[in-house]
Amino acid sequence: MENIVELKKVSKTYKLGDNEFNALDNIDLEIKKGEMVVVLGPSGAGKSTLLNLIGGMDIPTSGTVMIDGENISKYNENKLSDYRANNVGFIFQFYNILPSLTVRENVDLVRDIVKNPVSTDEALKAVGLLEHSKKFPNQLSGGEQQRVSIARAVAKNPKLLLCDEPTGALDSKTGVEVLKLLRKQCDRNNGANTVIIVTHNALIADIADTVIHVKNGKIESVTKNENPKKIDEVKW
Repeated sequence: MENIVELKKVSKTYKLGDNEFNALDNIDLEIKKGEMVVVLGPSGAGKSTLLNLIGGMDIPTSGTVMIDGENISKYNENKLSDYRANNVGFIFQFYNILPSLTVRENVDLVRDIVKNPVSTDEALKAVGLLEHSKKFPNQLSGGEQQRVSIARAVAKNPKLLLCDEPTGALDSKTGVEVLKLLRKQCDRNNGANTVIIVTHNALIADIADTVIHVKNGKIESVTKNENPKKIDEVKW
């Protein structure tokens, strides 16, 4: 499978008053299409910054970010907005769904901005929430709300699904259900979709195709799992 992500000598520096902080420091990285990738590292290591650059939510201070052969680090804000809308799904720890909209309306919202969306019914069925489509978020459990955010991301039919601590606010049983849904996303579009999960939970690495360790703004290691465990095989 060819690369979906290629980072070449990428750095990201933030200014804090008179000081500068290197969130990422001259990193190189390649990620293949169709993989489930887990990014591990302590707080402040640069994990979320890496996700933001791949997702087009930020641009590097230096270096090149190539996504599916396109140099998005040269995009202006309008092109980045189009890139995010048409290519990337985002899942966060705290759901980010709109409380004033029903489950169906939350999912419908993103379908209007992309070219080849998955139907709302299909997305909700995939996460087991079709029968809850008329409910509002405050009528759902935390795990169900996270599944709404996954349905919303899946409805975009994105080539990249970026997840920042997607199970961090969930109990282990619900977290396993969410991880199964994320693994299924890799099988869409003939196995060409890619899921990248940023997490502190080292157990999730056992189910990944590739594990990236980040420390002090650098890629410490990239490990390929030749035989990833099935999610039910991991002792959570």
